[in-house]
Amino acid sequence: MDSNVEDNLLHTIWLVAATIALVASGGFAFAEDGIDPTPVKSEDGKYLDKEGNPTFKVAPDGTVDWYTYSGYRRYHSECHVCHGPDAEGSTYAPALKNLLKTTSYGEFLEVVASGRKNVSTSQMNVMPAFGDNPNVACYMDDLYVYLRARAYDAVGRGRPAKHEDKPPAAQQAEESCMGKR
Repeated sequence: MDSNVEDNLLHTIWLVAATIALVASGGFAFAEDGIDPTPVKSEDGKYLDKEGNPTFKVAPDGTVDWYTYSGYRRYHSECHVCHGPDAEGSTYAPALKNLLKTTSYGEFLEVVASGRKNVSTSQMNVMPAFGDNPNVACYMDDLYVYLRARAYDAVGRGRPAKHEDKPPAAQQAEESCMGKR
């Protein structure tokens, strides 16, 4: 065997072994691990995870935070037609339920605002841009929180039975975004 080929083979084997050891030790985080959705703080009724991303809070009695409830309402007014009831998908667009485990907050905002064209499959899928639609743009955090709650099975299918009251900060943000102030 040529010495150069042998060296390359040994280098490759060593690299693969080192990668396996790193992954097995937990020293490498993959996207599917996601960011822990557990709320660590609340700002004006909006719950945030340790990374500062909006997240859900569900009380032991099933009461959801306002933003999860609002996200449910917005999802079913604008998104379910393509993405299916309760984010389970349809023949027209993919399921979003589990997507929020691997999609960052920034990526979510970008896709919803700018849209996406996927031509890598046998059929072309087009997600329209909703950045100009105030019924979506003003509630992107709410949509993210609801879909994240669905992804982690914190809320089931259907309308949440109980929810927190709408925080004054949410009312002010809505009025400002919708041009009511």
